[in-house]
Amino acid sequence: MAYKMVAERDNEKCSFARESRLLIVAKAKVWASEGWKVVITDQDGKAYAPPDFDQLLAA
Repeated sequence: MAYKMVAERDNEKCSFARESRLLIVAKAKVWASEGWKVVITDQDGKAYAPPDFDQLLAA
């Protein structure tokens, strides 16, 4: 998979993988808005925090 999202909150951790950066960013924004700590990693291993999600869409 090209993009991986990891979300953490309290003692919970969830991860998702998607080929589409649009879908992974949309999912990450929703989870972040619900109080999860979210990071997206691209195929090159570069990590994106919520303030950087729009950079990922512009790529």
